[in-house]
Amino acid sequence: MKELGLLDLALTLPSSYENNFISKEPLVGIDNVLDATVFSMTNTGRFLKLRLFSHNFDRELNAVIFHPKPFHKKIFVVDSRIFIRGKLEYNFNTYSIIQPKIIKEINTINVKYKNKIIKNLVQEHLTVQNLLQSGLDKNKAEILYLFHNPDISFLNKFKKDGYSPEELNVLKYVEIYNYLKKLSKKKRVYEANCSLNGNVKEFISSLPFQLTDDQTKTILDIKKDLSSKNAAKRVIMGDVGCGKTIVILSSVVMAYPKKSLLMAPTSILALQIYEEAKKFLPKSLKICFVSAKSKEEELDKYDFIIGTHALLYRKLPECELVMIDEQHRFGVKQREFIKNVIIKDKNKRAHFLQFSATPIPRTMAMINSQLVDYSFIKQMPFPKNITTKIIGKDEFKQLLSHINKEIKQKHQIIIIYPLVEESEVIEYQSIEEAKSYWLKRYENVYVTFGKDKEKENILEEFRKNGNILISTTVVEVGISLPKLSTVVIVGAERLGFASLHQIRGRVSRTGLKGYCFLYTNQKSSKRLKEFAKTSSGFDIAELDLKFRQSGDIIDGTMQSGQLFKWIDLSEDESIIKEAKLSVQSCRQSQ
Repeated sequence: MKELGLLDLALTLPSSYENNFISKEPLVGIDNVLDATVFSMTNTGRFLKLRLFSHNFDRELNAVIFHPKPFHKKIFVVDSRIFIRGKLEYNFNTYSIIQPKIIKEINTINVKYKNKIIKNLVQEHLTVQNLLQSGLDKNKAEILYLFHNPDISFLNKFKKDGYSPEELNVLKYVEIYNYLKKLSKKKRVYEANCSLNGNVKEFISSLPFQLTDDQTKTILDIKKDLSSKNAAKRVIMGDVGCGKTIVILSSVVMAYPKKSLLMAPTSILALQIYEEAKKFLPKSLKICFVSAKSKEEELDKYDFIIGTHALLYRKLPECELVMIDEQHRFGVKQREFIKNVIIKDKNKRAHFLQFSATPIPRTMAMINSQLVDYSFIKQMPFPKNITTKIIGKDEFKQLLSHINKEIKQKHQIIIIYPLVEESEVIEYQSIEEAKSYWLKRYENVYVTFGKDKEKENILEEFRKNGNILISTTVVEVGISLPKLSTVVIVGAERLGFASLHQIRGRVSRTGLKGYCFLYTNQKSSKRLKEFAKTSSGFDIAELDLKFRQSGDIIDGTMQSGQLFKWIDLSEDESIIKEAKLSVQSCRQSQ
């Protein structure tokens, strides 16, 4: 059996253990095993009553079988000596064994599995030696083996207290170790189509601002990747507003004179990056913007192609650097397609960078790093000053006063509603119900939502001229609003931490004092209280992990849901680190 299959098998623990050792003394309320001789049998039809002599207890007792079948008379023969198991009861100074079953083998432990195939595989393949060869140390191998081949001391302890802390840690370790080994097998290293060694120092010196240390370190990580003979495969994680765009532009400079391509999830975000590129990149670079509304044209003449998913439907030139912004907004197949379509040699790959403003927890990054490399941008170019407050109906007047004050200062406000149209199920107002209130009382109020075909034009108009934007979570990603000071999230408890943080991240992008109001009808919400106290996206990710486990990442997706049975990603970071080091050591020795 292959070693990875062996660990899967080892983690398929027995469904139960059956102790067939002869009982030394009567233990009431649990199963006892008796060495007994049948003295007599009485059949009432409803139950079969046996009078037994227990040799191991040296006393007589009763045995009762309810709803007896014909075969019971054949196996419980008067004057026969048998070994039986059953629950022992004590009433009216008499012991009774209830619903006894014949045992063929005594002084053994019967290990039960959900199916016979598993049991046969365990018996054939699961040995301490094989577990050692799979990469486990002797202590872990022996403990894991003991789960499937228990001795009486293990069984007695297990029935009393369950798994010990040490045994639980072994299960956690083996589970994550096995998972990481599977991930490491999936990581494929391709030869790069070419190395990229453009001079980025001059570009950075030309910028009218200083880069943060995290931006500088990330650029150095990417520089090392791009100059390698192997195709880069890196994810750049940064909090909302951390300055990922400059890292994107620096990567383009390092790729030049070779071509670069960037795919973004919305026209607004792609256009913002295009405007930044035109502003900061050397004038010698030819840059173009591609959206669904763009005219068809030859893209070969451009050095940097920026676009939305419309790029998937255009004839693209061969690009040596492919980047995806807000990568979680695209499907796995879309990311794979754009990554592979622009290189003609199937044995080689373009350098591939993915950017995300939705940080994942340290433990998930640690696990995922078996597949891709990571860089983190945690520092902010502008220190964010955002006050987050939970409010309800009683504070609505104060909220209006705040909105009036901010509009007087020419600041902007976004109000997020959970629905576009009225719902009988959800207790909050929809956009359709609420918009008339705001339109009557305020000037320059804009309204949009996810399926609004004009949403991108409306968002752009609001950015230039608006006071208040009434919207759904369509503003969660991408839009840059320098004058935005306040966001109000209606029914905030309905949204996940990542969405709440993304929406809050729209304010205070340039150091402006920001406010985030979490409007809820709930009297108390532990989740919202925890969120309000936390401002870092990376801390939010850790918090999110405590409230919901993350899903499978082997297939390239990250869905919510319980993936691991034993390991707790929010609590067992040290075990994951240990397992990761073991996997790395194992790979290096091969």
